[in-house]
Amino acid sequence: MPGSPTLIDAPVSTDHPPELAALCAALDALADADVAAIRSGDAVLAVQRELARLQAIVCRQAAAFDRSSEWTSDGAQNSAAWVTTRARIERSAARRHLRLGRALRAMDQVAAAFDAGVIGLDHVELLARARDRSTTTALAFARDELMLVGWACTEVFFRFRHRLDEWLLQADADAAEDHAERQRDGRRLHLSQSFENLWFLDGVLDPIAGQIVHDTLTAITDELFEADWRTATDALGRPPTGDELARTPAQRRADALVEMARRAATAPADGRAPQPLFTVLVGEASFAQVCRLASGTIVTPGSVARWLDDAVIERIVFDGPDRVISVGHHRAFRGSLRRAIQVLGDTCAHHYCDRPADECEIDHIQPHAAGGPTQLDNGRPLCGFHNRLRPGARKPPRFPE
Repeated sequence: MPGSPTLIDAPVSTDHPPELAALCAALDALADADVAAIRSGDAVLAVQRELARLQAIVCRQAAAFDRSSEWTSDGAQNSAAWVTTRARIERSAARRHLRLGRALRAMDQVAAAFDAGVIGLDHVELLARARDRSTTTALAFARDELMLVGWACTEVFFRFRHRLDEWLLQADADAAEDHAERQRDGRRLHLSQSFENLWFLDGVLDPIAGQIVHDTLTAITDELFEADWRTATDALGRPPTGDELARTPAQRRADALVEMARRAATAPADGRAPQPLFTVLVGEASFAQVCRLASGTIVTPGSVARWLDDAVIERIVFDGPDRVISVGHHRAFRGSLRRAIQVLGDTCAHHYCDRPADECEIDHIQPHAAGGPTQLDNGRPLCGFHNRLRPGARKPPRFPE
């Protein structure tokens, strides 16, 4: 009805400490501002940084509120239940804030970086889990905390996660193996039919099994994309746009899963099973020896052992952080130079892309037509998109200011 109050008009408490009142006023001013006037990249980064700082306050506040026991007077069983009800948020979010607020008490360097807004909630979550994995890991964390925070502050997130996984394997190999075994034991798959005869699929796979399924599914999905592209190009007489293809990406993945099952059912008896590629890095700058999947995922030696009869094992020997001096294989492997460049690059060389290097093309840094040699220090992985945009496919300094 006209003139009726809205939910936004519902009264809220204004009895805040001066610091909180100032924050509310600042947020009111920002909310009233013209977003178009603050849409620059610098403004986006500034808001992200302040959001991280506010999340740090939320976590500390949650832990302090829990210690106060103020919530008991309302009959709540715990502080997370009180916050969940009064703030109308998911209980998992309230529990996460409380858990991380407690963890920050034992991680001074992490807390300082979080308070400054240079790392975010997800960084703190990973670091807290790493510290809590075992007693041995907690001791190693206390020793290496400054180094770990440095990675969080300077690496893009996916690379930070990989480096933290490497560190966990070195800090406590037994705990890492136990964690990997729990991941494998937790594998599951549910396929159920609805009343309307639709099928719902949900599951969890360990890193190695998941990579096998992902790689096979991706290969078939790419085949379907190429078929859709050719069909649309023939029909239109020109390259199509994405919305002119017969299927959406999600539909192609669904069809690829069915095709994968069809091919499995009709596979010849002597057909070749999928062979995961494991890469052992020897003499790499970060650690003496690390084993990982071709996609970059860190795996434990115990996880690799059960796949030895079916896998391809390659050895990459480093002389310093940026020079590969040997690429060896468990069996014949074509293109060792290409593989060395993929291992060194890890991902697409463009700073704003994290496509795994094993899914990228190998590009000459100095163009071959201009005399650029086909050798290790003149190669880099570029995804198809950024390779086509080659004049701009240059990686900025790794840690831009």
